[in-house]
Amino acid sequence: MRVWLACFFVLFALAELFDWVKEFTLPLPIYILGGAFLAVASNYDKIVGSYFNDGTIERSPEPPQLDSSPQSLSPISLPEPQNRKQEVEG
Repeated sequence: MRVWLACFFVLFALAELFDWVKEFTLPLPIYILGGAFLAVASNYDKIVGSYFNDGTIERSPEPPQLDSSPQSLSPISLPEPQNRKQEVEG
């Protein structure tokens, strides 16, 4: 019987808490500050890592660089099939 009463009161408290949270609103500046905090927290290693160049903070290796030669920017040319050359000649 005690377990049933405890479960009833816990569920009742959760339902009331849920109703209270649904009606709870925060002003816009709180949302802006919260977003800024999340942005700083998610990029903390990048922000702090730039100040320590002596290697005290291990940084991830640099991503591989793409080939920046002018040849890679030229359009792709495919060889013509042999059958088409024979049709043009014949």
